[in-house]
Amino acid sequence: MLSYFKGAFFFTLVCLALAVWLGWETTGNVVGTAGVLWIVLVLSVLEVSLSFDNAVVNASVLKEMSPIWRRRFLTWGIAIAVFGMRVIFPLLIVAIAAHLGPIEAVKLAAGNPAEYERIITSAHVGIAGFGGAFLAMVGLKFFFDRDKEIHWIGLIERRLASLASVHAIEIGVVLLCLYGVSLMIDDAEALTFIVAGIFGILAHLAVEAVNSLLEPDEHAAVGGAVRSGLAGFLYLNLLDSAFSFDGVIGAFALSNNIFVIALGLGIGAMFVRSMTIMLVDKGTLAQYRYLEHGAFWAILALAAVMLLSARYHSPEVITGLVGAIFIGLSLYGSSRWNRRHRASDEECGTLEDCRPVRPDGKALDR
Repeated sequence: MLSYFKGAFFFTLVCLALAVWLGWETTGNVVGTAGVLWIVLVLSVLEVSLSFDNAVVNASVLKEMSPIWRRRFLTWGIAIAVFGMRVIFPLLIVAIAAHLGPIEAVKLAAGNPAEYERIITSAHVGIAGFGGAFLAMVGLKFFFDRDKEIHWIGLIERRLASLASVHAIEIGVVLLCLYGVSLMIDDAEALTFIVAGIFGILAHLAVEAVNSLLEPDEHAAVGGAVRSGLAGFLYLNLLDSAFSFDGVIGAFALSNNIFVIALGLGIGAMFVRSMTIMLVDKGTLAQYRYLEHGAFWAILALAAVMLLSARYHSPEVITGLVGAIFIGLSLYGSSRWNRRHRASDEECGTLEDCRPVRPDGKALDR
């Protein structure tokens, strides 16, 4: 198992060395350097704990991709995750919000971190609308599926699956949520929130469109595999971006230094990617039939928290705890199903009068 995390551990050592150098350069003393190192470690742990559901969802997409695209996701994807979302994205927000050029935004982040923090925090309403809407689309798309045969929370999931015949129902649900939250905030921010949410929906639709355009051609196996891998690669990186929005903003509670935040969250992102590869190779999703369901319920919970954060602040610890509860309950439910199914197989043996078992584990009458 540790072999999956060799790259993550090496990356961690490099980042910690950079943190020590950064701490010494900015503080000039051992205590200040130790403080910077501690913040980087805390941020990395928080990122991992908050992103386990991300790893499970990534694994559900990655299992359909070829090994070469899995490696590209782990290598090229980490550059996008660390430098794209943890460095360039916050700088881009500041540049747009403060009407600055790229160079001026970098100078502001390095020379006046307090003002940099103020600007990026002030953009939280738009970030909440975009990220919340995108994640809500991801979660609802999983449950509004007529072909979905396995249901964890059957009373709810079966009804959601039956509503999938209503065309684009998930878009209607997300739009209603955006409108409902917009009524809770100031008019000026409401417009920003709704527009950002609409772009979040459009971003999901764009990924779906790319996936359709790059859909594998059954008559060209090799080219089809490449196109399918590219579509999945784009989708996974956009999904990771949506997951990281809240973490990037929340990281300012510990530090307003963009480079410290990038190092801490970058370590966490690398471990999440390694965890994703392990889940795929070990076949964990197949062993625990409800784990994927738990992850998507966690995504819907995170989407709700992000949308409501435009009005109500929620500590990142609460967000992570909700996701962990869904993951834990789905693992428990999967283990129970496995035990019942195994006991049923052992009890039946080779008898022909054993009753078939439904996807939820209950026996069917003949």
